[in-house]
Amino acid sequence: MCPPEHFTVEYSINPWMDPDEPVDTELAMSQWRELAGIYRRLGHTVETVPPQPGLPDMVFSANSATVIGGRVLGARFRSPERAPEAEHFRRWFSTSGYRDLVMPSRINEAEGDFAWTGQLLLAGSGFRTDPQAHAEAQEVLGVPVVSLRLTDPRYYHLDTALFVLRKGDRPQVAYYPEAFSEGSRQVLRRLFPDAVIADSADAECLGLNGVSDGKHVVLPSEATGLAERLRAHGYEPLLTDISELRKSGGGPKCCTMELHE
Repeated sequence: MCPPEHFTVEYSINPWMDPDEPVDTELAMSQWRELAGIYRRLGHTVETVPPQPGLPDMVFSANSATVIGGRVLGARFRSPERAPEAEHFRRWFSTSGYRDLVMPSRINEAEGDFAWTGQLLLAGSGFRTDPQAHAEAQEVLGVPVVSLRLTDPRYYHLDTALFVLRKGDRPQVAYYPEAFSEGSRQVLRRLFPDAVIADSADAECLGLNGVSDGKHVVLPSEATGLAERLRAHGYEPLLTDISELRKSGGGPKCCTMELHE
C-alpha cells in the first residue's frame, strides 16, 4: 500500500475523475488508514511504499506490479501522468529482497487488469492494458492466462468489474457481466459457474473493487447489496468508506497490491 499524502485530482484519465471537484487529502488519508487498519486487524501484513510528490495516484498501488510465487512483473502505464510510479515501485521491490523482477515491454497496469485465482491469471484489456501484455505476463510469471475484454469505459480496469473471492483448486469470483464483451461473458460463465453476479448498483459504487482473503471481503461502504449476496455465500463482508479516493476511480482493491508468495 502507499499512503495518499499527495492525493488530489489534477487530471482526468477515467470517467470518474473531475479536476473541478474539490478533494480532501486529509479525509483520503483517514480513509486509507482505516483500510490498512482493517487488514492488520484481520492478521495480514501491510507493507508501505513511500509516496512521492507530484504522483497523486500512487496510492493506487495495485496498478504498479503483479506478484505470483515471488516473481514480480512490474508495470508500464498508458497515461504519461502515472508513468513515473512504476520506477518507484520497482525500487521498492529491488530493495525488499525480490530478485526475480521484470519490467514489461508492453503497456501493463498490473493488478488493475490482472487477477490471480490460484490457478489462472485473469487478464483484462480494452482500455488500459495492452492485449499483448497478457502473453508477456504468462512468460514472466509462468502461469496460464485467460484474456477478458472490457467494453464499458466506466469499468476501465478489470478490478472495477471483477475480483477473486476464493483462490485455489475451486476458485470463486464476483463480477459484473455488463462490463464485458459477450465472448468474455461466455468464458466467465464456463470458468466460474458458481460466481457471485453483481448488478448495476454494485458496479456503480465500485463495489467490485473489493479484496477477499477467502473469508473476509472488504468492500466500499455503499456496496450493501453485494455484501448481502456475499453473506449468503458464506463470506464475511467488511464495509469501509473509501469515497474520497473514489473521486479518482479507486476503491479498496486499487489501494491494495496483493503479494502472492
